[in-house]
Amino acid sequence: MTQSSAPWWKRGIVYQIYPRSFMDSNGDGIGDLRGIADRLDYLVWLGMDAVWLSPIFTSPMADFGYDVSNYLDVDPIFGTLADFDHLLAEAHARDIRIVLDFVPNHTSSEHEWFKQSRSSRDNPKRDWYIWRDAKPDGSPPNNWLAYFGGPSWTWDETTQQYYLHSFLPEQPDLNWHNPDVRRAMYDAILFWLGRGVDGFRIDVIDRMIKDEQLRDNPLDPNWVEGDNPAHRFQRLYSENRPGIHELIGEFREVFDEFENSVSIGEIAYSLDPSVITAFYGGDPQATKVAGVTGTAIKEEVLIDVEAEGSSRPELHLPFNFALILLDWNAEAVRKFVDSYEDMIPAHGWGNYVLGNHDQSRVATRLGDAQARVAALLLLTVRGTPFIYYGDELGMRDADIPPEKYRDPQGINLGISRDPQRTPMQWSAAPNAGFAPPDAETWLPLPPDTPTMNVEAEQADPRSMLTLFKRLIDLRRGDEALALGDYASLNTPEGVFAYERGSKYTVVLNFTNETKPLDWGGEVVISTHLDREGNETQLELRPNEGVILRRD
Repeated sequence: MTQSSAPWWKRGIVYQIYPRSFMDSNGDGIGDLRGIADRLDYLVWLGMDAVWLSPIFTSPMADFGYDVSNYLDVDPIFGTLADFDHLLAEAHARDIRIVLDFVPNHTSSEHEWFKQSRSSRDNPKRDWYIWRDAKPDGSPPNNWLAYFGGPSWTWDETTQQYYLHSFLPEQPDLNWHNPDVRRAMYDAILFWLGRGVDGFRIDVIDRMIKDEQLRDNPLDPNWVEGDNPAHRFQRLYSENRPGIHELIGEFREVFDEFENSVSIGEIAYSLDPSVITAFYGGDPQATKVAGVTGTAIKEEVLIDVEAEGSSRPELHLPFNFALILLDWNAEAVRKFVDSYEDMIPAHGWGNYVLGNHDQSRVATRLGDAQARVAALLLLTVRGTPFIYYGDELGMRDADIPPEKYRDPQGINLGISRDPQRTPMQWSAAPNAGFAPPDAETWLPLPPDTPTMNVEAEQADPRSMLTLFKRLIDLRRGDEALALGDYASLNTPEGVFAYERGSKYTVVLNFTNETKPLDWGGEVVISTHLDREGNETQLELRPNEGVILRRD
């Protein structure tokens, strides 16, 4: 496959923007769509092919956009539909794709659908959500726990039943067994694809189908006091139930109506490659099923979600979070990458994620030196790389005291995601150039902004940003690194090495020790950004990664 013939989402690099934190254009201390549009030239300079925006839809912001009250409009915090169309046009003019964040598992409790659903037991939209009677003693229908703390059930006084919510009570779960729900949600996807959007990242896509018998989840034998209380039970019956793959295959039919659109699915964080690769589904070239048309899915596509064994194609890119979860050592990383490569089906394509809005930043997790090694790995291993905004600068988690938490997970459980969501650091100016000097930013900025910012790092030939820029330029300029074959090599303990195509060898030292090797080549780039040229016998310095080019 050549660079020109491969779909953009295979050859390209995706940059995740948390819209509240990228650029404030109106001085309210919150990032917005106009701000993103104003900074597109930076993304062109950096070499990004696509931007994934965390949710921008209308929302009361109980979970900062992951509680949608209108799937067909933009929240006023971020701007208007006209602002979005402006951003889309400006991005496309620069050959940058726009991927939106779709939240299908649940809506906001302020969504008109839920307002109708909770108005009476005989309302036509009652079955759009999951309602159940209390147990005889008045307690919730089962022991399911919400991710943000407490039971997954909230009592509704008006209709005298409990409703299900996997996250906050303000985020009631939709009933995906109801075909009307599916039609309405697919129409929302088609609305945005028809507007020119290039795809969706789909939130918790594997959790839409629940056990219809509502059986209790079993205790997790590995849970101990002091662990996150939301994980006391294994989520055996509350998510990822039989029928989920057929439902995701139905999603794929919607996407396939638009050529070159991409479906990216957030699935359970797992170190088992088979869990990830199961969500590719069947080969789309070998599987012909009924399609969609116009603005609504055809009746014959609405499948029986209890059926199993479908060979439908599913996600283009099921998210692979292994680099976030793995013990950071050469042996563990090599073992996973090799297994993942072996399990990706012939019609599939891999992907790698180092950070996102839910996880501690990579420089905080691994330290500055290994964050550079991780960057080299991300941008040279086979698969689509996802870069979380600011990771290209080496941004770290901010120190935010509990009294300033905004994240409901932090407020409820003390495990806040605010530290990795702080504003982008553009310059040494007040508020790091993110907002006007007199604005109060929605989250506080860390104290390192005078030295760790785009302007300073663009001027530093050995900065993290310079490393990212050089690696991205190299990847974009040579399809051996973008699309070439992968094969791992035998190396000393603590070193991970692999070939890309027939041209490059990538060598990564995960240790604080010098690692001499018995082979060499032309050093194209080092993570230290201080050596190039031919070396007959390569000696890796501590925490160093290099790319070698062969004749």
